[in-house]
Parts: sequence; C-alpha cells; structure tokens
Amino acid sequence: MKLEDDDHCFACGKNNKCGLKLSFDYSNGKITSEFIPSKIYQGYKDITHGGIITTILDESMIQAAIAEGLTPVTAEISVRFRKPLMLNETTVVEAKITKRGTRLIEASAHMLKDNGDSIAEAYAKLIPVKKEIKKSGK
Repeated sequence: MKLEDDDHCFACGKNNKCGLKLSFDYSNGKITSEFIPSKIYQGYKDITHGGIITTILDESMIQAAIAEGLTPVTAEISVRFRKPLMLNETTVVEAKITKRGTRLIEASAHMLKDNGDSIAEAYAKLIPVKKEIKKSGK
C-alpha cells in the first residue's frame, strides 16, 4: 500500500474546505495541537460531535508516530469521553507513542480544556505500513 498526502486530509489538510486544518507541534516525544470547535462540528446543540473529538485524537496519535519516522494506519481505537466539549472552547490535544514494535505501535492521546479538565482520552493500536520500494530496471 502506498500512502500519499495530497493536503486534503479531513483532520490536517490545509486544502480541505470542510476539514479541521489541525497543525501539530512535536517536542520531547509528544505531539500537541490546539482546537476550537465551531458550529459546523456540532452534534447536539452547542456540543461538539463525539466523532470530531475521536478524529482529532486519532490524527494526533498518527502524527506522533509520523514525527518519529513511522508511516502508520489505525487498526484499533478506544475513546473514553469525560466531559462534553462546548462550541468555541479552546482545547489542547496531546499524544505520544507508548510502545513501538515492528508490527504494532501503541499510542495514547488526551484532550484537555484550558482549565485542565479532561474532555476525552484515547488509546490506539497502529500498524506501520512498509514504504513502497521501487525496483530499478523493472
């Protein structure tokens, strides 16, 4: 499988008009990103849809792996929602790799409000995709 980035990823693509346009910082083995949900990401009135929160947590864990030179896809994700995320609330997402193997990567992430309250936490199993190797002469 060949994975390519055409800048239209729903989570981080800058050219996706409907996307989240997340950007990430990597430092000391941890990825961080800020997110402020607007009305277009609503589930129930004034509450951010849980699928959006899950997407952000998932993307953060993938980005943590990419920052460490890996090219993974998500095989399994588990999310625990702690509190609702209201629209226009500033949040920070943090993610890191917790276990790195040749066939399986484990990661964790959490989303926090400005005041430190936990919105949600996630754990994922990621599968590293082998980079496509082009053979010369064929």
